[in-house]
Amino acid sequence: MKKTFSKILIANRGEIACRVIRTARRMGVATVAVYSDADAASMHVAMADEAIHIGASPVSESYLVGSRIIEAALATGAEAIHPGYGFLSENPDFVDAVKAAGLIFIGPSAEAIRAMGLKDAAKDLMTKAGVPVVPGYQGANQDATFLANEAERIGYPVLIKAHAGGGGKGMRKVDKASEFLDALAAAQREGQASFGDAHVLVEKFITSPRHIEVQVFGDNHGSAVHLFERDCSLQRRHQKVIEEAPAPGMPDTVRHAMTDAAVTAAKAISYSGAGTIEFIVDGSGPLREDGFWFMEMNTRLQVEHPVTEAITGVDLVEWQLLVASGAPLPMAQDALQIDGHAFEARLYAEDPTKGFLPATGKLEHLSFCAKARNDSGVQSGDSISPFYDPMIAKIITHATTREDALDGLLDALGETQVAGTATNAEFLSALAKHDGFAKGNFDTGVIERDLAALTASDPLSEEHIAFGAIAALDLDPSRRDFGFRLWGEAKHQVQFTYEGEQIERQLILCSDGSVIMSGDNTRPLKLSGVKVENAHITARSGATGAIRKAQVRVATRNAEQLVSVLFGGVVRDLLLPDPRSGSLVTSDLSDVVLAPMTGTIVGLDVAVGDRIDEGAKLGVMEAMKMETALVAPRAGTVLEVSCAVGDAVEGGSVLIRLEEQPDA
Repeated sequence: MKKTFSKILIANRGEIACRVIRTARRMGVATVAVYSDADAASMHVAMADEAIHIGASPVSESYLVGSRIIEAALATGAEAIHPGYGFLSENPDFVDAVKAAGLIFIGPSAEAIRAMGLKDAAKDLMTKAGVPVVPGYQGANQDATFLANEAERIGYPVLIKAHAGGGGKGMRKVDKASEFLDALAAAQREGQASFGDAHVLVEKFITSPRHIEVQVFGDNHGSAVHLFERDCSLQRRHQKVIEEAPAPGMPDTVRHAMTDAAVTAAKAISYSGAGTIEFIVDGSGPLREDGFWFMEMNTRLQVEHPVTEAITGVDLVEWQLLVASGAPLPMAQDALQIDGHAFEARLYAEDPTKGFLPATGKLEHLSFCAKARNDSGVQSGDSISPFYDPMIAKIITHATTREDALDGLLDALGETQVAGTATNAEFLSALAKHDGFAKGNFDTGVIERDLAALTASDPLSEEHIAFGAIAALDLDPSRRDFGFRLWGEAKHQVQFTYEGEQIERQLILCSDGSVIMSGDNTRPLKLSGVKVENAHITARSGATGAIRKAQVRVATRNAEQLVSVLFGGVVRDLLLPDPRSGSLVTSDLSDVVLAPMTGTIVGLDVAVGDRIDEGAKLGVMEAMKMETALVAPRAGTVLEVSCAVGDAVEGGSVLIRLEEQPDA
């Protein structure tokens, strides 16, 4: 293997920092990590050869402070800086500063980033290069009446987009003229707040759009290649959820036209390194050569790059290091081939049943399917911080056919267990089972159209409760004392709480090693042939004696036991209160306002003694750049306020207490 650098610094955190470290280690390149206060004990810090503290937890005081990162690189003798994705990865001023310091930026030039950084300028550039672009207006005239007339000329529906935008911010779809001015004002406000720039462009909204992007790679010797396409159409609020490669239903003629256009775009700006040309595609029928248009270029490595690696056998990070060190592209275009099909699902600490609210907190347990590639930057015992993106992992599967790769993704999601925080795992599984997606018939609107069904959560099953009780009570039929009593049957009472509700069950331990569980208004459940092997429990139940399997993890949290049960591909976290704590009786949640997540109080609108109405806004807290209102559960009088503006609070903690209601 060709020698590249002796040492590099990774100007990022979490999953992507760990990903870069793994490849660098394999190549014999030493790594330097940087970290904030919140990341002092993180996985990427432990993995790196060296680690430098760069500031406080907020990104504006650490990972976005380019001067500190450059100082860390110089102090440790690093020769180059890998930006990962996000943060400073597409900041041309940072690239200039890295170069001025005598270091190498592992990515494109500042000029290339600037050329593609503004959507309107990029579209003009692509038009001149002969790359098809979406019909629209991206000029300097920002008069509202003029833009409304342009929208009429383009034809509704149209999309208003902040020209400096990204991640769906400053973007509004408008279906008719009467809605245009309000949508324009909202997009301008969001663009100004998010990017300091209210300038917008207006473009035709493609009905039944698909989002298909092409991975390109250039070197410093004038060469550029593509590594085929990825379909990223499964999106929620313009954020990708599941990606795949290659795109389903892609004819060779369309692939050839699209990848040629992508390489043309890369060569038009003398691009070096990994980049992605994103196209919006007409998905209303079969894909066609005149049915795709340039949308934007991401001048960095993408989150979803593993699916491209899976179908090509290429390590894109290795290519980044080679090209940045001056080497030519490792492979010519004709040597690159598609092998099979791959999917990537983004596993987040968020609760789809509560509007995808971020779910910060400690990961009491984290385990993955051994048959999948699982890219993560956290492990059991780590915490999901309110300061950063709540991604837990990327789950990647690869197989010969799309059907087998999708089956593999479902299996991998079903064997992934996260204890201690809510996740979107069930939502991802529902997506993977979606009929249209499974058949390759979908567009970017499928999630929003079917959101209610996709976010529906099955009720807590009796099997989850039974397996949880067996583990929590440490019941094992292989032990001689199992079920032993001088008179009668051995019985146990168990009380769990689940999502604020108390669950009581009785377990009868039979001499034949079976367990019978019953409760008020529930049918008895008999588990026979129970076997306990560490965290794995198997049993038979039902008329046919079907085998049931579960993984159960038990952890102590405060005065309670957290019993996490993975059964039927679904994780349920049960709480078993410590009887000595006196917390077996659930408090009346109508009297308190709890922190919905770990975060910071940024606003308070009430004080002790205030009279409030049900649903009134009492304050605001922020986590992961998302604000969440605190609302009154009922009308009443504020008895206690246990927080102040600026306080960092734990999820589930009592923030505001109301006076008890008088007995009826």
